[in-house]
Amino acid sequence: MSGNEAMSGDEQQAFRAVLRDLRVWDSGLARFDAGDVPDLPVVLFQRWFVEAAAGGQVEPHAMTLATVDGEGRPDVRTLLLHDADERGWHFASHSTSAKGRQLATRPWAALGFYWPALGRQVRVRGAVSADGEEESRADLAVRSTGALAAALTGRQSEVLGSAEELARASQAAWERAQAEPDVAVPAWTRYVLAPDEVEFFQGDDRRRHVRLRYRRADPATTGGGWSRELLWP
Repeated sequence: MSGNEAMSGDEQQAFRAVLRDLRVWDSGLARFDAGDVPDLPVVLFQRWFVEAAAGGQVEPHAMTLATVDGEGRPDVRTLLLHDADERGWHFASHSTSAKGRQLATRPWAALGFYWPALGRQVRVRGAVSADGEEESRADLAVRSTGALAAALTGRQSEVLGSAEELARASQAAWERAQAEPDVAVPAWTRYVLAPDEVEFFQGDDRRRHVRLRYRRADPATTGGGWSRELLWP
């Protein structure tokens, strides 16, 4: 089968059979009392995060980041959470990457966390801002040698000429990261998403899912209180 041939009927059938047979949230789900929650959504997020890790969820810090490009087209990718506090949800990337350029043009984004081990999801929406050079450097300084090497390799989202080109650049970056663990990477930027909406979703085996949404009283500011409301599943 060549690369430009369509999927065969047998392959399509096999795919659909597997898709139909998959089961979600049939047993072993966590319980969630939406009437007993903290005032701040980040506190509940931190609790759920710890419970997800304790419940065997692999890489609970992996999250989807959705942004919009200059033409209004959505984009999405998976990356890692670096922190969550009263300021918001923190992550990092090159300012020259696709996501960095999109955030510079349209500084709003959405995050999605999915923890199937507990049948839970968390969705976060809000404005994104870039931290200063000092915080961005500190973010990279506490990460692994591999993370520093990847940051030094740079050119994220650019067209790659060949696998050999990447191998050479990566090897040079690894050697530099090992020799200069404090080296600066000017394009490396730490971002924070200040939420105006945070939704917590708890799956239920009878599909009576619990959806609790926090909304900031005044989305124009990062201060003030939060309102809470239940949503139909």
